[in-house]
Amino acid sequence: MAYDEYLADRVRNILNQRKAVFFEKKMMGGLIFMVNEKMCIGVDIDKATGNSRLMARIGKEAYAEALKEKGTREMDFTGTVMRGFVFIDPEGFDLEEDLEFWIDKALAFNVFAKKSRK
Repeated sequence: MAYDEYLADRVRNILNQRKAVFFEKKMMGGLIFMVNEKMCIGVDIDKATGNSRLMARIGKEAYAEALKEKGTREMDFTGTVMRGFVFIDPEGFDLEEDLEFWIDKALAFNVFAKKSRK
């Protein structure tokens, strides 16, 4: 499983600051942060570029606007676009305020998200 441990630590720190109830799960080739037992944020390495990548589950309503943000693109992990999920490349999360933006967006949707299948 390939992911950037430094980025994972940054995500952990922000989730802890937000007092989110979470656990970590290795899946999809990276590390997923499950909040309230629901997939919320993930980190992995983009095989095509070798760069760290963030995955955020933000919901379908926020999806179109989110794609306008720097470094953001559709999540097509399986070859099919997964609406409601976005990939964010490093230019979209290198600054702490940018990473906080994505985590806050994912946490806001998490309240409405369905639990992931086990």
